[in-house]
Amino acid sequence: MSYKEERDTLAIQITERAKEQIQEMMKIEEDDVHLRFGVQGGGCSGLSYSIGFEYEINDELDHVEEINGIPVVIFRQDIPMIENTVIDFKENLMGGGFSIDNPNAILSCGCGSSFRVPDYDGTPEKC
Repeated sequence: MSYKEERDTLAIQITERAKEQIQEMMKIEEDDVHLRFGVQGGGCSGLSYSIGFEYEINDELDHVEEINGIPVVIFRQDIPMIENTVIDFKENLMGGGFSIDNPNAILSCGCGSSFRVPDYDGTPEKC
């Protein structure tokens, strides 16, 4: 049973602005590419977001879902830490970048890419 079958919600959300930016970036990738979003240890708060493109899917370990027209893959064990997270794309005078709003984060670094969740401290590093 997939995550989507167990719950009637998407694991994460991707805004229209983020969707447009991701689709633009996917144009230079090979066919059958997925956006991989997840968590890795590190950062000053203990956990960091990981976002990139993925071609290989492990059916046992990965959750695959189409979110706002984007094929997304998430390592199943990461879902509780990023569930209901919203990925957006924002532009300012310095350029543009993805912003991540994670309602599960109880602590976030000033840079916005490092966080902590209640049940997992991760591996904090010095800033």
